[in-house]
Amino acid sequence: MFKNYLLVTLRNLRKNATYSFINIAGLSIGIVCSILIMLWVFDELSFDKFQPKATRLYQVWVNAHFDGKVNSWTSVPQPTYEALKTEDSNIINTAITDWGGNHLYTVGENRIYKEAYYASEEFLEMFQFPLLKGDVSTVMDDPASLVITESMARTLFGDEDPINQTVRINNAHDLKVTGVLKDIPKNSSFQFDCLMTWKMKIIAEDWVKRSQTQWGNYSFQVFVELNDPANETNVENSIRDLLFRKGETDMKREFFLHPMLRWRLHSNFENGQESGGMVDYVQMFTIIAAFILVIACINFMNLATARSERRAREVGIRKSVGSRRHELIFQFMGESVFLAVLAFTIAILLAQLLLPFYNQLVDKQLIIDYASPQFWIFAGSLIVFTGLVSGSYPALYLSSFQPVKVLKGKIQVGKSASLPRRILVTLQFGFSILLIIGTIVIYWQINFVKARDLGYDQENLITVEYTAEVGQNYRAIKQELLNSGVVSSVCKSNSPITEIWSNNFLGWPGKPEEQKVIFTTISTEYDYTKTMGIKILEGRDFSEDHKSDTAAIIVNKAAIDVMGLKDPIGQQLDLWGGKRELIGIVDNVLMGSPYQPVKPMFMVLIPEWASAVTIRLEKTENLQGSLKKVEEIFKKYNPAYPFEYEFADVEFAKKFTTINMTSHLAGLFASLAIFITGLGLFGLAAFMAEQRTKEIGIRKVMGASVMSLVTLMSRDFSRLVLIAFLISSPIAWWLLNQFLMRFPVRVGIPWWVFPVTGVIALVFASVIVSTQALRAAQANPAVSLRNE
Repeated sequence: MFKNYLLVTLRNLRKNATYSFINIAGLSIGIVCSILIMLWVFDELSFDKFQPKATRLYQVWVNAHFDGKVNSWTSVPQPTYEALKTEDSNIINTAITDWGGNHLYTVGENRIYKEAYYASEEFLEMFQFPLLKGDVSTVMDDPASLVITESMARTLFGDEDPINQTVRINNAHDLKVTGVLKDIPKNSSFQFDCLMTWKMKIIAEDWVKRSQTQWGNYSFQVFVELNDPANETNVENSIRDLLFRKGETDMKREFFLHPMLRWRLHSNFENGQESGGMVDYVQMFTIIAAFILVIACINFMNLATARSERRAREVGIRKSVGSRRHELIFQFMGESVFLAVLAFTIAILLAQLLLPFYNQLVDKQLIIDYASPQFWIFAGSLIVFTGLVSGSYPALYLSSFQPVKVLKGKIQVGKSASLPRRILVTLQFGFSILLIIGTIVIYWQINFVKARDLGYDQENLITVEYTAEVGQNYRAIKQELLNSGVVSSVCKSNSPITEIWSNNFLGWPGKPEEQKVIFTTISTEYDYTKTMGIKILEGRDFSEDHKSDTAAIIVNKAAIDVMGLKDPIGQQLDLWGGKRELIGIVDNVLMGSPYQPVKPMFMVLIPEWASAVTIRLEKTENLQGSLKKVEEIFKKYNPAYPFEYEFADVEFAKKFTTINMTSHLAGLFASLAIFITGLGLFGLAAFMAEQRTKEIGIRKVMGASVMSLVTLMSRDFSRLVLIAFLISSPIAWWLLNQFLMRFPVRVGIPWWVFPVTGVIALVFASVIVSTQALRAAQANPAVSLRNE
């Protein structure tokens, strides 16, 4: 029986080659899209799950109540680390970390510039990254310990054993390698090349040493390990008011725990509650994958039912010789599952070919793990789902034929399936229109945000990291750069122009006692506004002619709007327990998220608080030549470090990585969905034209023109597209409004998107149907009517 079913299936595939190709091609494209999308989805869902203790690890966050809302912070005071060890018996371990930035590591002639993390000795006991060499219980006990990754060990030491070897850090002090970690997985929330001890950070940085007892300095990340995740609520209740008990009474601040397995997907908080994150994109692309797969399945269902006349006699004969309905259902479902297996095999080959290009698009290193049981479970589920969904309706429909009527020719099969086919075609175009509108609106949102006024000039603006040697020789470096002829201005600051690294509260005359506003904080020296190209709206910049400027302050327009000062210049503002004279107001500068309004900002003159040197290059056609001269000057005063720089416009563009990826993927998969829809429509139109051959012949004999026949055949499909447009447009409008709500700075959905999309869908369908209708209309009626 199975052999017979298989032979019949293969015979039908060969006999109806065109329609078989359309079915298999549509299913293959639908499946390959689903595979590629789900590879990305599964990678996002896998973040941090390799950690053995992932369910018991939490980061300590703060909910700060001020400015009429609840603000959630990831940074907490340093004393939190020690205090939580005894605060609740359910907390069995705590760790404190801080990003260490890039450092120069030297071993003999080998020098590399890598990213470091500072962490307390409990870190590797809690976050169990595989330790290839060293003892996890003692590897970070010594302040001078250094734990490096496998690839870093290979770069510095080659094949030598790195344990107990000395590494020179920043040409300043020596550390001893005490452990080697396996390279950090890409799906880890922590990304670093080496770990340095928290004790070393306290020794090396005075401000960290001072903050050990300061409950008002929110600059550190603290993590806890619980004995049981079921105790999370109890622990939160016991630590919630710890800051109040430690004297932080100027506003309501409460600790809460954020589980490790929610860090990646649920990183956004609004008014103290989770408000999404990457989970929104995971859900969106999962839905798109389902849409595309359903569209491909609809093709199969439509063509199978439309061509039911070809299988009607087979059903009649099988039933007349004793086949029962459930056996026929089993046969037709088996055929669809067989086609699904065939389509899946082709899809896997296509996915493997496309994976390198897809990885570039999503900036990941995705692979199809054929050895993974999860992959085969997914593959089996996908095949069964595709086979059952695409074959269910045709199997039920075909198996319902009555053999007496079929064999006597008294039934016009295919007619009764007309309404369901119309519904399915409408559904197909509804999904496609939804994806087209979504792609256009996302693209519009990206362009709207990119077109915002930045408040500074990005052209020829580069940033170089501020090292100890650069700090010691800054005056000489600056002067030589200005004398080089390729640089127009230089300044230093506590952060690059494209990032915000510090925030503080600020007071002003007339400020209500209960009002608290966070200000972006820029520490700089002279020439900051000149170098960045920031417009001074009122007052003046910091100047070497005014020695009192060390006690002065400059704010942006957003700050003035918040403070509401009528005559701001000369006013005394409260900062860090002292007074500072307001000497200038600058235009708003977009430093943070491009999707957020510009925050209030102030600038202070503290030259020693610097982390970056920003250089404005002169306009030139020989940019590489200018960079070479700048490099020579830095090499002269900072020879140990590689000369590395970042262009401001390139760094700003990185802020759009996620939404650009979303736009590209949505556009790609929308195009494929439309292609699959078109493929099915082509097959359906070809069959409908074939079915109406005699009708068209009679109409031509009666005098109908080719154009009227084409219009007649296209009318039904055009009506279906119009219905799909009317149904999907309001749904698209609602869904996209929900999507855009996450962006405080967002575009309104332009009205023209809907009619334009409708016209595109209508023209697309009309062209496909018209090609088949035109061929039928131009056929010689004598040929189609010769047997009448």
